[in-house]
Amino acid sequence: MTDGTILVVEDNDILREGLQILLETEGFQVMSASHGLEAVQQMETNSPDLILSDISMPEMDGFEFYDVVRVRPEWVTIPFIFLTARGEREDVFAGKKLGVEDYLVKPIDRHELLSTIRIRLERSQQLMLAQLQQAYEASLIMLANAIELRDKYTRGHVERVMQYAQLIAKQLGWSEAQIKSLQFGAILHDIGKIYIEGSILRKPGPLDDREWGEMRQHTAVGAELLLNVPYLAGAIPIIRNHHERWDGTGYPDGLAGDQIPIGARIVAVADSFDAITTLRVYQQASSPEPATSWLKAASGPRYVGA
Repeated sequence: MTDGTILVVEDNDILREGLQILLETEGFQVMSASHGLEAVQQMETNSPDLILSDISMPEMDGFEFYDVVRVRPEWVTIPFIFLTARGEREDVFAGKKLGVEDYLVKPIDRHELLSTIRIRLERSQQLMLAQLQQAYEASLIMLANAIELRDKYTRGHVERVMQYAQLIAKQLGWSEAQIKSLQFGAILHDIGKIYIEGSILRKPGPLDDREWGEMRQHTAVGAELLLNVPYLAGAIPIIRNHHERWDGTGYPDGLAGDQIPIGARIVAVADSFDAITTLRVYQQASSPEPATSWLKAASGPRYVGA
């Protein structure tokens, strides 16, 4: 197993081959090219994890090559390290102006080269992970909103509940890791409603026994949907239990008191606050002050717990 693929672009054959041998010895897979144009042609079929490029080269020099790489969306995040034999200030400034973070001067110190490469690869992986997580969260919000679009009165509910829950958790001194699981639970707390009939969700009057029985299934169904998604494991207790009640009269399991996960209690408060302060088919919107008073009055044995 390799530590990543590095593209070495260098017109000096001896130096290029030396860099390839050194990097392969350290566990990297190496692609090589003698100038920028050849490197671009290789990248069309095999995209590297990092580029190590000389500046002064025939056909296409390092600066031109960098420009070509950075205009392609699929290559824009690849770490790019410049090599130069001179180390002149104008080269450094030109590279910095382009946005290149790392710049190595020939002759290259082995330790400096490997250290720079590994640091840049680590940064790149961290950035990719952060971008992936952001895309994942955006997809979850989109999914949750798609479900809630079935009811025009709950538009924006997902984002608001997530924000309220995060604010509550921060006031309680939760860590970032704890808040992340809470965030996912808040986003997906009503995902089980995907199986609820639209006529029930939009019904202006009280639900009958059959309808209420179906509605009460959405928490268990939502939790079941995520059982095989390890990344969302921390959100499952929140989704399943956010309609439990401190006195044991909630659903789906009739949990009471401290049996109810704290994350589910936080989302229950956030969910209730948004429901009270938002126009719904069955009620007018309340202002925040009366809503807060209602939550305080309903806390403890009657509702969600303090």
